[in-house]
Amino acid sequence: MATHELVQLDEHRWELPRRGGMRVPGLIYSSARLIDDIRGDPCVQQVANVAHLPGIVGRSMAMPDVHWGYGFPIGGVAAFDIDEGGVISPGGVGFDINCGVRLLRTELSVTDIRPRLRELVDALFSKVPSGVGSHRGDLRLSVPEMRKVMRDGAAWAVGRGYGEPSDLEHIESLGALDGADPERVSARAVERGRSQVGTLGSGNHFCEVGYVDETYDAGAARALGLEPGQVTVIIHTGSRGFGYQVCDDHLKGMIKAARRHGIDLPDIQLCCAPFHSDEGQAYLGAMQSAANYAFANRQVISHFVREAIEEALGVGPRDHGLALVYDVAHNNAKVERHVVDGKERRLCVHRKGATRAFPPGHPETPAAYRDVGQPVLIPGDMGRYSFVLVGTEGAYAETFGSTCHGAGRRMSRRAAKKRARGRSIQAELERDGIHVRWVGRSTLMEEMPEAYKDVAEVVASVDSAGIGRKVARLRPLAVVKG
Repeated sequence: MATHELVQLDEHRWELPRRGGMRVPGLIYSSARLIDDIRGDPCVQQVANVAHLPGIVGRSMAMPDVHWGYGFPIGGVAAFDIDEGGVISPGGVGFDINCGVRLLRTELSVTDIRPRLRELVDALFSKVPSGVGSHRGDLRLSVPEMRKVMRDGAAWAVGRGYGEPSDLEHIESLGALDGADPERVSARAVERGRSQVGTLGSGNHFCEVGYVDETYDAGAARALGLEPGQVTVIIHTGSRGFGYQVCDDHLKGMIKAARRHGIDLPDIQLCCAPFHSDEGQAYLGAMQSAANYAFANRQVISHFVREAIEEALGVGPRDHGLALVYDVAHNNAKVERHVVDGKERRLCVHRKGATRAFPPGHPETPAAYRDVGQPVLIPGDMGRYSFVLVGTEGAYAETFGSTCHGAGRRMSRRAAKKRARGRSIQAELERDGIHVRWVGRSTLMEEMPEAYKDVAEVVASVDSAGIGRKVARLRPLAVVKG
């Protein structure tokens, strides 16, 4: 249980003062209402635990969607000075390496698709495999092809006809992290990944057809190509069993490395190694390989979403105009330059369940959006709404260019299933006009809307705190769940 006292700094910031072995304070972004759920969650102790790690700078931070995770909290952000003994930790990235969100826009309106929603969700369910262990029989990669995926990321998919070269300009890091090292990836991980490119997986992963319900910043919405009534598609998934295996493989070595390097851990799940150590570089190369696999996965899924739309609605590319708005990651560790205490430093920024939110004018903000800021995609639960934001100078100065990533769970999966017992979640969603397809009934129960915080309140907190700026709200129409 969390025992740390939270000190309210202002309406949306709550500090965990330094104590014991903490090298920096903790900081949680939250509204007064959301903090009541956060206080009783072990994630508060995890924020404090992360503050013990060598080389950490600034603060150990958590976003309003924070909840308990493996080692680091989900919704956690921490940066480590790699030239001053900073570490890299698998727990700061998570098992689903480069889980992320992709937003596609269309030229279709709600009235265009509403009569064919059931056919559309059925086509998506058929075209994009989902569920535990889901795989593609039509896209089993050879080991040499897997190595190309690990090195090239989304560009590998584009090179094989899954999208256009211009897509890469609308993906974080152009769809590939430099430095990926396939030699650091186990044969077991490669085998698990060979038939899972182009699949959703299970749990909270989904493909959602929705529409732009409201815009808050007309200029930014126009720059992103979004307007009210327009049909959109959100894809939320990551590196599948491949990334899970990469994480699992390197955790074992990291536990030994922490001991060998004399790192005192408040929690063994925070196992880590100095960034420049052999163990740190081995994990970095493998993690980047898995991140690139995830970028390729979402790129391939987009291709099959396009096919599903054309098949279900009987339209061609000119009619639907499906185009990529942006693809952003929320489980990564990346080397970036940031100013800390008046000095520019090279940092390994861990974002676990947190989204990069770079400001207008930043060279890594895509050229198409450089005047408004990097798009930030915040999915909610399948029954309410999702949001599009843009990055801000405030986020870049205060959170290493980071913000929230979603609604965040407020119930465990077990508690959600207990609450859903005797109910038909599908019928409840359909009464609200939302069509849903799923693989396992338990997934639908675990993912019911009330299992999550209200993402509107999460987004309001980061918007008010200045670490993200609201642009548009999206409403769901049809959802495929694992």
